[in-house]
Amino acid sequence: MAEISYSKEDLLCPQCTEIYYLPVLLKCGHNICRVCLQKFWEWKGCRECPVCRTVSVPGRPPINLSLKLAAEDYQVHKTDGNQDFCSAHHEKLKIFCHNDQEPICLVCQTSKRHRVHDCCPVEEAAEQKKKEISAMLESLRKKLRTLNMTKVDWEDTKEYIQSQAHQTEEAIKETFEKLHRFLQEEENSRIKVLKQEKDVKTQVMAKKLENIKVQIESLSSTISDIETYLRAKDLPFLQDYKEMNKRAKCMIQEPECIRDILITSSKHLGLLGFGIWKKMAKIVTCVPITLDPNTAHSNLTFSKELTSVQYSSKQILPNNPERCTSRVCVLGATGFTSGKHSWTVEVGQGKDWYIGVAQESVQRKSTVFLNPTEGFWVIGRCNGDSFEAQTSPRTKLVLKQKPVKITIQLDYDKGKVVFINAADSTTIYTFKNRFTERVFPYLSPGLKENVKSSTPLTICPQTVTVDVE
Repeated sequence: MAEISYSKEDLLCPQCTEIYYLPVLLKCGHNICRVCLQKFWEWKGCRECPVCRTVSVPGRPPINLSLKLAAEDYQVHKTDGNQDFCSAHHEKLKIFCHNDQEPICLVCQTSKRHRVHDCCPVEEAAEQKKKEISAMLESLRKKLRTLNMTKVDWEDTKEYIQSQAHQTEEAIKETFEKLHRFLQEEENSRIKVLKQEKDVKTQVMAKKLENIKVQIESLSSTISDIETYLRAKDLPFLQDYKEMNKRAKCMIQEPECIRDILITSSKHLGLLGFGIWKKMAKIVTCVPITLDPNTAHSNLTFSKELTSVQYSSKQILPNNPERCTSRVCVLGATGFTSGKHSWTVEVGQGKDWYIGVAQESVQRKSTVFLNPTEGFWVIGRCNGDSFEAQTSPRTKLVLKQKPVKITIQLDYDKGKVVFINAADSTTIYTFKNRFTERVFPYLSPGLKENVKSSTPLTICPQTVTVDVE
């Protein structure tokens, strides 16, 4: 049987003027798409030919197989490599299905799969989806800014760890130089521990920085791709919408809050002389508490063994979670959750200071009041003459003589903080409260207009003797 040759005009449906899709042959000899014929009959209410109005016989008109094959062959050649056409029906992609989130043709829309789906023209869908992706892009840019800022902070922290380790090492060396040469082994041992901590914490920061760099590169790449994607035409844009929508929704966690990453200077410098003395079996001085510079405000400086604190010019320090920035203060290196503890603070002739205890959860970055409600049990000297217990409201203290040294007695189990004038053992003030968490010694040399006028607060040493049996 000879193959029938069709021109493009022969392949056009007289009803929809598109290339035939499942053409059927009517009794009158005219061909028409089966879907077009069904719609026409439903609209007309009778079974007549849309072209010549001849009434067809009952029954389903047969498919014109040769015309169907010719139309399909034409569509294959027409749509070969053209993404603007439906691969299943070779029809132009004019509709966007919101349920499946993909462009479809008019035939797809009438199919069982998409019949009840939410669909709209591709132009309308493209405008809507571009707005969605643009909103996601702004969120990604915000995350990128946060990551970049955190990266800078972490790089500064890494450098500070190196500097802090160097300063601590120098302090350790200076302390050992004051002792005998035969203690060189002890010095080397302590420096080794410090270097190990430095190496470990530096490696931790290096790994975290590497991770955040990877996140930044990945997010930057995603943003760049999305920006390019948003400039694409509607159909390519919608065809890649699923993938880009998935990438735009990438979940990048907020940078973690790195705690306890700084060098624990208090471990290396606190009670350093006392530790050496124990090995030398001689009488030395020691203090019951040492201060933790990692909690200190940037306007505070310390003695080498972290027993004295003084107001000074501002330093550039990491804003680590432990650091107090809302008040010019520092906490002790050791906290208490039980038992009785006592230490004496030399306040000297200072005219503005606060001493006492504070619970671990006090707000360190925002302004708070120094009272028990906020987690502080503190007394202080204000404006040179007024001594006050920081209650709510404050309690003015009437003293026979201005104290130079004040002993703080903490009884955690009974919930008492007693302040005693060390000169005559008279009680200055007593707080009574119930402690529910760890508490730390609290010292604040106050805010000074002139650094030269600052007076240090010093933890007084205790005399310790050892009986050898």
